[in-house]
Amino acid sequence: MVRRMGFRRQSVLVALCTTLLACGKPHQGEIVGVDADVGSPDACAAGLACFQVDCAPKGLPPTTVSGTVYAPNGTLPLYGVNVYVPQTPPGPLTEGVTCGRCSDPLPGDPLVRAVTDEAGHFTLNNVPATGDVPLVISSGKWRRELKLPHVAACQDTSLAAVETTFPRSRTDLTTLTTSVDLPKIAITTGAYDVLECLVRRLGVSDTEFTTDAQDGRVHLFHGNGSPRFDTTIPGGGPWTGGTGDFSDAKTLWGTTDSVAAVAKLSAYDLVMFSCEGNQRAAEKSQAAMDAVHDYAGLGGRLFMSHFHNIWIGGESGNQTHGLQDWQTVGTFDFAAAQGVTETAVVDVTVPKGQSFATWLANVGGLDGSGKIAVNQPRYTLASNDSTKSDRRVYVDPASPSGRMSVQDLEFSTPLTVAKEERCGKVVFSDMHVNGLDVSITTPFPNGCSTDPLTPQEKALAFIFFDISSCVGPVL
Repeated sequence: MVRRMGFRRQSVLVALCTTLLACGKPHQGEIVGVDADVGSPDACAAGLACFQVDCAPKGLPPTTVSGTVYAPNGTLPLYGVNVYVPQTPPGPLTEGVTCGRCSDPLPGDPLVRAVTDEAGHFTLNNVPATGDVPLVISSGKWRRELKLPHVAACQDTSLAAVETTFPRSRTDLTTLTTSVDLPKIAITTGAYDVLECLVRRLGVSDTEFTTDAQDGRVHLFHGNGSPRFDTTIPGGGPWTGGTGDFSDAKTLWGTTDSVAAVAKLSAYDLVMFSCEGNQRAAEKSQAAMDAVHDYAGLGGRLFMSHFHNIWIGGESGNQTHGLQDWQTVGTFDFAAAQGVTETAVVDVTVPKGQSFATWLANVGGLDGSGKIAVNQPRYTLASNDSTKSDRRVYVDPASPSGRMSVQDLEFSTPLTVAKEERCGKVVFSDMHVNGLDVSITTPFPNGCSTDPLTPQEKALAFIFFDISSCVGPVL
């Protein structure tokens, strides 16, 4: 995390205000001619609240700050992001897995707060009208902290997109930025999906992609059948973020020591498993199963693609090799054939479902019939238990394929405790990043498409940022 000096000027203002036993008058000359009484001595001692102005009696609009929050690529607006003015410094984020519930207070004791809508837009009302106003934009461990040099009373201060975009890297500072944070992510590669390309296409800088022996925020691990990540072959590494071979995926989830594996996994906020072409059950011991399970229970976030269905559905033909509680969330057809093209539907009946659908429509992710065009869908998840999991995207039997399947599933963990006590999230996706139309034989990052995001990638983008956010309903 990069941090500059903060709250110094505001502290001076508060001290001066308290000494004079009056608020508002010392800074009224800055407020476009509005003679506002912004507080009593007690309010002044309270800090930033001293500088909130009641504009209504003067027939003027409220003091607001507005803008649109974007993914690191600067073009994809984001839903459900917290934007707030803290009353105290938020402080550094905890490294490693944490139990992040939406019922937990936000760091820094927000004075005013907003949440971005389905267009990524926010408007903060009743913002303190003064100088050096702190502002936090955050979702999970994505965070940008700003210092607004001046907020004028009874009018809107509109922020430029560059100031409201989640950081591409730990050095992604702007004129107003005082600090940035990114979650720590582990991604296993595979011959049949490229989750690392999704993260890159969402704007995370190549400098943050490294091996686990280096200090990038995204660590890549070598999964089955992905020679483009082997730096020993012609055309392989080094890449922008670092050098050296990626560690084997088995070193991430472990083999025999589940306690050690949980410790390894717990260094990461989010772990993503790219499809390897089959379950490769022999490489996923029961100890590894237990480690992944326990990591999610501690607050870890898991994103699993296609044949990583083994972690949830168990081994095909050997259901004793698996996680008994996770196996209850859905019914799998491991032998289901893949499709060529498909139209999928957003389930608007689950939490955030309607907002998901509205957001997708806003970003051009839906076709004329309001559905998602999916390239090379898989159908291994036949159905889900709606009392234990949320169906995000599904294929309706009325579709041309006549299939019924769940394309994207989410559930919170541990399943054995009440929902309000859960800490982690698990997502399973039968949609690959964009089918197989990107190279799977080209070293990273050259195999990642540079075309505009496809509809299914936009759907996965929403899910990616949602899984990174807090667990439970936003309060």
